[in-house]
Amino acid sequence: MTKNGTVISVNNPMQQNYQYVISAPQGCEFMDGFEPFYSPKEMLEKGVFEGKYLNSAMDEYPADWFENAKLSDHPDESINLFSVKSRQPLSIWRQKGWIMDIDPRGWFEWYCRYYMGRRLVDVDAIQIKRWRAFRRHAGQIRKYCDPGDIWCRPRQRQALLQWSYDPMI
Repeated sequence: MTKNGTVISVNNPMQQNYQYVISAPQGCEFMDGFEPFYSPKEMLEKGVFEGKYLNSAMDEYPADWFENAKLSDHPDESINLFSVKSRQPLSIWRQKGWIMDIDPRGWFEWYCRYYMGRRLVDVDAIQIKRWRAFRRHAGQIRKYCDPGDIWCRPRQRQALLQWSYDPMI
């Protein structure tokens, strides 16, 4: 586990010469009301983002996150837990204002860094607000799917997983 005060240096194809400081224990001291269901490691093991998300940034995170991760050199929807296409290109995310320069891969990159112990009050508040808003998808599944039918609305379930909600609701 990375200790408080540790400086993480980031140099990968999407972000260079960026550093952040660990200021909270890994997986602990989350903002009130932010209660993700899965850790980044668990999400990667279940199959998210078609296996193509952190591939060029693996050096930034603990090696054990990737021991059983489902990864691919190219987007492969069969890797996802629900075997469905689950993402839009980053260009769309940028166009919609969902990408912040500090985390050029988007919400999941923010979550990985937050989980590691990086704290940036303003950025964290924005991303946690986005996370809270995403729960509406769980409400739609509860409304339109029979209990126990995990294959009802698989794209929404995959999206819930990718936002660290329980897709098996």
